[in-house]
Amino acid sequence: MDVLDAFEARGYLGQFRPDEGGLVECETCEQRFDASQLVVGGYERLEGASDPGDMMLVVAGTCPRCSTKGTAVLTYGPMAPRADAEVEARLVL
Repeated sequence: MDVLDAFEARGYLGQFRPDEGGLVECETCEQRFDASQLVVGGYERLEGASDPGDMMLVVAGTCPRCSTKGTAVLTYGPMAPRADAEVEARLVL
């Protein structure tokens, strides 16, 4: 079972999208909010089996606006897109 499947089994069925400025968009209610407001229920850091540079952070959380439980997949480290890095910096893990 992969990380996303494990979180889905725990009820995290929605999705969140990182946005610049440390904002997260809930794909259920389409509202944007500061990443520090995401109620984190768990997270897992991953590295690619063949390329350790493939660094991903899977975060399970609850939307503070509509209470949807979902996941966000972020790249971290030196190759992270700006939006991902800004969101990661604001998350309360």
